[in-house]
Amino acid sequence: MHAAMWSDMFHLGLPILEKIIRSIVVYAFLIIGLRLAGKRELAQLNPFDLVVLLTLSNTVQNAIIGDDNSVTGGLIGAATLLFVNYVFVRFLYSHRKIDEAIEGRSDLLIQNGKVLMDQCKKELITMAELEAAAHRQGFGSFSEVESAKIEPGGTISFVAKKPSPDEQRQKELLERLDRVSAELTQLRLAQQRPSA
Repeated sequence: MHAAMWSDMFHLGLPILEKIIRSIVVYAFLIIGLRLAGKRELAQLNPFDLVVLLTLSNTVQNAIIGDDNSVTGGLIGAATLLFVNYVFVRFLYSHRKIDEAIEGRSDLLIQNGKVLMDQCKKELITMAELEAAAHRQGFGSFSEVESAKIEPGGTISFVAKKPSPDEQRQKELLERLDRVSAELTQLRLAQQRPSA
């Protein structure tokens, strides 16, 4: 009984090369599919997107493992996916233009304080989602935002209109130092005049 169990666990139902090719094909399909689905699918998940991603992983599982439910087959599929991803990421790191074509570029959602509705619509981002992202990054309203863009990874980054509190404090300190310096110069000049 134990010998049959060990055999079932580690005996491959499919040839190793077929398992590797299946994993590579599914990996390529998912990269292309997620790229076509848009940046939003990667980070700004709503419940519908989450359900799709979860069922997607279950759906492609059979495409990777086929009729083979062995541990060895699963490990070969997982190792292939990890290896292909490692090689792919390394390749893209040294080929910026190809990386940009696959991952895409960042797109503006807010420019000069104005929400670009057409761009939000293209990226399927609602005003409520954009506001929530702004609030998570510490903005009370869009009136505080100079620009916002959605990055290739799906995150939304914001740039404030006004200087940060630290920058404002530094500016005030420099202005005070300039005033003190000017006053000291005037005092020195005033002290030099009577002695002359």
